[in-house]
Amino acid sequence: MSGSYNNPLESARNLSFVLWVLTGLLFGPKPAIANNEAIRFAEKANLALRRTAHHLRIANGDSISQIPPVRQVSASTFSIKVDHLFDYEKLPDLLKQSLEMQGITEGYNVAVTKCGTEVLQLGYNFQDLNQKGGIPCQGRQREEGCYDVQVSFIMTPPVAQGSGSWWLLPFGGALAGLWFIAWTRSRSKDATVNASEILAAPAATGIGFGNSILDTQNQTLISDTATHNLTYRETKLLNLFVTHSNQILERDFILKSVWEDEGIIVGRSVDVFVSRLRKLLIKDPKVKITAVHSIGYKMEVLP
Repeated sequence: MSGSYNNPLESARNLSFVLWVLTGLLFGPKPAIANNEAIRFAEKANLALRRTAHHLRIANGDSISQIPPVRQVSASTFSIKVDHLFDYEKLPDLLKQSLEMQGITEGYNVAVTKCGTEVLQLGYNFQDLNQKGGIPCQGRQREEGCYDVQVSFIMTPPVAQGSGSWWLLPFGGALAGLWFIAWTRSRSKDATVNASEILAAPAATGIGFGNSILDTQNQTLISDTATHNLTYRETKLLNLFVTHSNQILERDFILKSVWEDEGIIVGRSVDVFVSRLRKLLIKDPKVKITAVHSIGYKMEVLP
């Protein structure tokens, strides 16, 4: 009997994995369908960004220059180059209108950087459109030059499609029962579960980066084997770093994005909170927040 229950947590994890795979077979979209959806989404995003760039140039009095191609950085991130100074105040509404015309309903983050650099000049989240005060960084002066407008979509999981596989449901139910029994035994045998086990579970939620995961809804950070409760500001600052990982963030941009709603901005607030986040992430070797002299900060995340 001892051989059967030496590591109940391992058994629970294995059964959980099998259940996850079976659930994917039962309800997950077929690979071909998922691939086609990704292609269609990329086409829509391409058209939306090209339309936005076109109208930005029209607003700048340029109706002759050719619109550059859209660069797909990842499955959910797209970038387009704007060669001349554009009206940043027009960007949010133009982009929103272009996405709606293509039927794109996903949330998104927008980052404006100097061409060939990772220095973030301007940026906002789609939810800022409905916030009091509007988009951050509006009204700021910009140098004439080349800019990259990058849009990172916040993708939602596909809706489960389970018709035609109803006959496999009893097997899924049986596996769920086995998983619950193994999990119960593991709880009684060892009540302490490392945070790393939670990160490896298929049901883990939140934003993953390095060996850590940020749950913005519950204001919780799980870093390697440690779990931390965050304050509202810590959550907001860490979320800003995570959504702009491996990018240099200017100090003014950080202050406006995280503290502007307080009405009073204290410059030292960034340094104090960054120091706090560094201590919380010290056990994650894949994550490092570095200071960029005279500019701001950059969160480096290794794959």
